[in-house]
Amino acid sequence: MRYRAIIAATAATLTGLATMAVTTTTAGAAPSPTGQLHPARVCAAPTAGNTACMSLVRTDANGKPIATITPNGFGPASIQSAYKLAGLSSAGRTVAIVDAYNDPTAEADLGVYRAQFQLPACTTANGCFRKVNQTGGTKYPRTNSGWAQEISLDLDMVSAACPDCKILLVEANSASFANLGAAVNQAARTAGVVAISNSYGGGDAADTTYGAYYNHPGIAVTASSGDSGYGASYPASSSYVTAVGGTSLVTAANTRGWSETVWSGAGSGCSAYNVALAAAASAGTGCAKRAEADVSAVADPNTGVAVYDSTPNAGSSGWMVFGGTSASAPIIGAVYALSGITAGYPNALPYTHTLALFDVTSGSNGTCPTLQWCTARTGWDGPSGLGTPNGVSAF
Repeated sequence: MRYRAIIAATAATLTGLATMAVTTTTAGAAPSPTGQLHPARVCAAPTAGNTACMSLVRTDANGKPIATITPNGFGPASIQSAYKLAGLSSAGRTVAIVDAYNDPTAEADLGVYRAQFQLPACTTANGCFRKVNQTGGTKYPRTNSGWAQEISLDLDMVSAACPDCKILLVEANSASFANLGAAVNQAARTAGVVAISNSYGGGDAADTTYGAYYNHPGIAVTASSGDSGYGASYPASSSYVTAVGGTSLVTAANTRGWSETVWSGAGSGCSAYNVALAAAASAGTGCAKRAEADVSAVADPNTGVAVYDSTPNAGSSGWMVFGGTSASAPIIGAVYALSGITAGYPNALPYTHTLALFDVTSGSNGTCPTLQWCTARTGWDGPSGLGTPNGVSAF
């Protein structure tokens, strides 16, 4: 019901998006499907000590993911245009993707995505892609179709934002904080990794419990802020990570060519446990402790991104449209890789370069005791943080 309310609130925008003809060579996507959209979670809800992936997929009225033979939703050209990333190079830096369970078609599906959008091949054979388990080996965990779709989304978003980034996929044995944390540590030990994207979360938790998994100075660790509105989510509420919120992204007749508002589902919150970022002292968060988010990118499944997935027994195979802050976290991880500056704790960097971001000043994810925790404004707000990338200068 929550997501249907979100859809109804933005019906006029969606109608324009759904009927707008967008080509793979200009905006990076095929025309979006018409009619009412039904975003659905792809992973089970988190339980104590465990997480859920922060991914939503467009489904039909019966709850089946809508799969097509050609892409819908935003592709690489759109992502690069919206965030001023076109023509930038990472010089082959590596972004690590950490997720739970195995995606048996990860490399093949990534190949389809990159070929469709004429991106350079990223394969095991050419040294661009590598897949390991949480201890660095090749005995992979069991397959979970929801998390496999999450993996496809993450790999595609790194590719969209940073076509020349190398990609390391680390698959945890399960969705527990302990196993995902072990996978993060494995990624951090891998030479060449400058960013680690975590598109999952559970309830607010303490860095004294799980922080050792995410405390990696010199590496940009990003985490999705959540898809259920206000309420702190870990690891986004960790003081060691960059918490990534979400926006609705549409084309616009302005100088930028794009416009963004807060996505109604974007997570935001004040941690009950973890210390505030020193860099955020002048941001006016209103939180006594750690505030999320720090920055944001597209996450609304109704203005979603094109993803290719062919996981066996997933119920749908082909091109689908995804959203959730699972989309925004790997985009921001890729932006850090493009910047090449990850000394210290990179989550401090945007707070000292706020003018190099697109400030998101409209929209809300609900009602909160303190207005900016849920409602966009000039400067920092909970759902969008300080804003979205305008190139890499803020990172």
